[in-house]
Amino acid sequence: MYRPKTTLEQWRILQAVVDNGGYAHAAAALNKSQSSLNHAVAKLQNQLGVQLLEVRGRKAFLTEAGEVMLRRSRHLTQNVQELESLADNINQDWEPEITVALDLAYPKSHFYPVLKDFLPESRGSRLKLIDTVLTGTEEAVTQGWADIVIGGSVPKGYLGEPIAEVSFVAVSSPDHPLAQLDGPIEASELLQHLQLVIKDTSQTPNEKQGWLKSELRWTVSHFQTAIELVMQNMGFCWLPYHTVESHIESGQLVPLDIQGSSFRITNMFMIHPRPDTLGPGSRHLSDLILSHRQITPLNEQIEQQNNEASHGDDPRRT
Repeated sequence: MYRPKTTLEQWRILQAVVDNGGYAHAAAALNKSQSSLNHAVAKLQNQLGVQLLEVRGRKAFLTEAGEVMLRRSRHLTQNVQELESLADNINQDWEPEITVALDLAYPKSHFYPVLKDFLPESRGSRLKLIDTVLTGTEEAVTQGWADIVIGGSVPKGYLGEPIAEVSFVAVSSPDHPLAQLDGPIEASELLQHLQLVIKDTSQTPNEKQGWLKSELRWTVSHFQTAIELVMQNMGFCWLPYHTVESHIESGQLVPLDIQGSSFRITNMFMIHPRPDTLGPGSRHLSDLILSHRQITPLNEQIEQQNNEASHGDDPRRT
């Protein structure tokens, strides 16, 4: 069995000497005597058989070998620190890993500020972000493989907190035959054209949402692929407006005026598949998601209306 020649403390002392510009400042930072630091570094070099530092005047400088060894040693001490933090978190029941299932339609731009706030408070927990679609999102709830799920529907028997609204719009290339029609497009006309749909991530997809009656359908895994195919004048597709807004503004895509369904609005919900066993890390992440949600809860709407009424701002009184 391999026995290390060196100790973590020796590497930490070497790092302190370099980071503080010499033995004197490192000794003050570590609250140790300068002679003890000199002895620790000298012993480290003897044990390795490699000169790590050379003293010029009153300052110590890294040798070329020392630069390489120091860089690698930082990974070592950081890994140990993270390992010890993980042990503390486990003792405090803070989850070592948190899995979040995000429906592909949910705007990731809403989630990035959440992650930015969560990172410094994550206590070393690993975060797994899994993209899901339709039935695959529901399965993340019903099968319980995710700690937090953000999706467009709440399966029976579960509760969900609304956090955002997503508008879906049918689009095509401006050169597509559907874009050339005058007036609202009837469903019978759609039947004659290629429809691009996003693949359900479930192993047993249940196609119960959306209009899926075209004689010819192509299935893709991501919105970006669908957008690129539509811009190539290959067909039409219902897509979240936030994914195509810039393309519509630039004229690369046009929204289709479809009889009875020019656009659809879907609420996005945050769902806890196993609320009774939700860990403190997942609970904190959930609180951050709610603090960044893009939709006003009903209780806040009612409170706002009551405040306006109490201040005489209720328009029904005029």
